[in-house]
Amino acid sequence: MKKIRAAVVGYGNIGRFALQALEAADDFEVAGIVRRHGAENKPQELARYDVVSDIRELKDVDVAILATPTRSCEEYAQQILPLGINTVDSFDIHTEISGYRQRMDELCKKTGRVSVIAAGWDPGSDSVVRTLIESLAPKGLSYTNFGPGMSMGHSVCVRSKEGVREALSVTIPLGEGIHRRMVYVELEEGARLEDVEKAIKADPYFAHDETHVFQVEDVDSLQDMGHGVNLVRKGVSGQTQNQRFEFNMSINNPALTGQVLVNVARASMRQQPGCYTMIEIPVVDLLPGEREQWVKRLV
Repeated sequence: MKKIRAAVVGYGNIGRFALQALEAADDFEVAGIVRRHGAENKPQELARYDVVSDIRELKDVDVAILATPTRSCEEYAQQILPLGINTVDSFDIHTEISGYRQRMDELCKKTGRVSVIAAGWDPGSDSVVRTLIESLAPKGLSYTNFGPGMSMGHSVCVRSKEGVREALSVTIPLGEGIHRRMVYVELEEGARLEDVEKAIKADPYFAHDETHVFQVEDVDSLQDMGHGVNLVRKGVSGQTQNQRFEFNMSINNPALTGQVLVNVARASMRQQPGCYTMIEIPVVDLLPGEREQWVKRLV
């Protein structure tokens, strides 16, 4: 069977773990890595791969895994889809997903390609769990409680603020889907904590949560990529009340995101042209091989 040729666009935390997941997947081969500065200062672990600054320099790419900051996903996808390459990303601003999906769906159908968006673990695989448990109790309440742990999207957001050299955003669950954001920043010389804090709290990533910002000397000494989630739904199945469902996990944040991106890259090759979120994709399409083998094993 022909292997799926995947390019990794971006080589930060998610890009590194996406590459590891590709290397572990027998149905994929790595077409190359796209980095802002190409092969300049090429890491030793990429020695056997083509490393370029433009995906057009790679050959026969089937799907691009966009391991880029959330706010640049759409820009990259708009450039790559017209090249005849599928795209997948882990866009994570929940309130903007619907509009992003509508814009991308139009482009995908125009170019005849597939884009899977918001495909990390939340939004992403957790969205699939939420969909399942809501179907099991159509009437009721669901709560998603994150952490405690490092939020990659929130940390990247803080790093983009003027005056910030390095940053870490930690999510603390307060219960019933309410969270506290603990933000630790190293400041550039001359930057004022008050100005940075104001910019952080005004950003949509933080505007709706209790947020605390602290200046520290060394963010790296605080880093821990661990994270987790607790999903709970209590509701009614048919006319029977007091149905309760709970899902828990403790994870390495970028490692799970990288794995999910590889899974949806595979699934993208099995969909009709269009833009999809994970709840719209048959879960069996996330797995390698033929459907029949998974039906026999899992059903």
